[in-house]
Amino acid sequence: MSTGIRFDGVTVAYGRTVVLDSLDLTVEPGEVMALLGPSGSGKTTALRAVAGFVQPVAGRVFIGDRDVTDLPPHRRGIGMVVQQYALFPHMRVDANVAFGLKARKTPREEVAARVTEALETTGMAPYAKRYPRELSGGQQQRVAIARALAIRPGVLLFDEPLSALDAQLRSGVLAELARLHRDLPDVSMLYVTHDQAEALTLADRIAVMDRAGLRDCGTPQDLYRRPRTAFTASFIGNANLLPVTVTDHGRVRLGDTALDVPTGDAAPGARATLCIRPHLVGLGEGPNTLRGTVTEVQWRGVTHRLSAEVAGHRVTADVRELREAPSPGTGIALHFAADDAVLLPAGEAGGAAHG
Repeated sequence: MSTGIRFDGVTVAYGRTVVLDSLDLTVEPGEVMALLGPSGSGKTTALRAVAGFVQPVAGRVFIGDRDVTDLPPHRRGIGMVVQQYALFPHMRVDANVAFGLKARKTPREEVAARVTEALETTGMAPYAKRYPRELSGGQQQRVAIARALAIRPGVLLFDEPLSALDAQLRSGVLAELARLHRDLPDVSMLYVTHDQAEALTLADRIAVMDRAGLRDCGTPQDLYRRPRTAFTASFIGNANLLPVTVTDHGRVRLGDTALDVPTGDAAPGARATLCIRPHLVGLGEGPNTLRGTVTEVQWRGVTHRLSAEVAGHRVTADVRELREAPSPGTGIALHFAADDAVLLPAGEAGGAAHG
C-alpha cells in the first residue's frame, strides 16, 4: 500500500536551541517532496524525525495512518540513503543489499529474490559479487539505494545522497532516481538537499526551509515562476530583487524610473520587492526600460551574464548569442515584460542570487 508522511506541529530542540520549529507538512502517497534550504535550516532534522533518529519535543510524525513518533527506526518501515553510502567494505554488493533483510529476519528463501529484484531495479545486478572498493561512487550510491529498496519500504528518505559525487556522476544518479520514481509510483520519497537543480529536477513539490521553519511549499514550476517570498525567489533559481514603491495600481517606482508591473492588492505608497529572473531581462530599450552602467561581464558559453548598476542596485541579465558584449563602465539599457515580473513583500532586495 502507498504511504505518505505527515508532520503535525513537529518541534525539535537541543536544550534551548530550537532546530525545527512547529513544522506542518504533508508528503502525499507516491510523492517526491524535496526539503530545500541552506545549512541549519532544519531540513535534515525534519528527515531525521521521520527516520526516528531524533525525538520531537512537541508534535507528532505520521507515516500513512500510523503515528510513529515513539517507534524505534526499525519499526517504521522506511528505507534511507545517505551521502556517504554507508556500505560495509568487507561485504560484497549482494551481501550489503541483503543486510537489512537479514536484520529483519526475512525468511532465507525470500532474501535472494529480494536482493536480485533490488539490484535489477537499480541496474546493479551485474556487480553483485564485487566489493564496494571495486565500484565507482555512483555505483556505490546505487547499491545503497538497492539496499534501501530491498526491504520494500513505503517511504524512502534521502539525505543529500548526491553531495559526495562529481557533476557527471551526480547527473547519472539523479536520472536513476527520476526513473525510480516513475517505476515505484506507490513509494513516497523525502529528499533533503541544498542543491536547487536536484530539487527542481526530481521533486513533485519543494518545501523551502530557513531558520528552523517552513517558508514556502509548492511545485517547482510555481515556486520558480511565481515565488511568494524574496527568500524563495533567491534560493530557487537566480533572481533580481529590487526595492520598489507602489505608486498606483499596476505601477511601481525604482528610484526615478516608473515601471508597469502587476501589483495585485498592494496599496499606493507600499514598499515591495520586485523579482525578475535574469534570463527574462533583455538588452536594449523596450517595455519597462532600466538604464544603468555596466559593472561586470561574464561569458558563459551560450550566454553572456551582464551586471549593471541601476538606481544604486545591481541588475543582472543573461543574454543569449551576444556577438559583441558591452564593456564595464559603459551605459546600458535593459528591459523586461510586465508579465515576467513578480511583486513580493518588502524584504531581502538589492541584488541577484548567485548561480
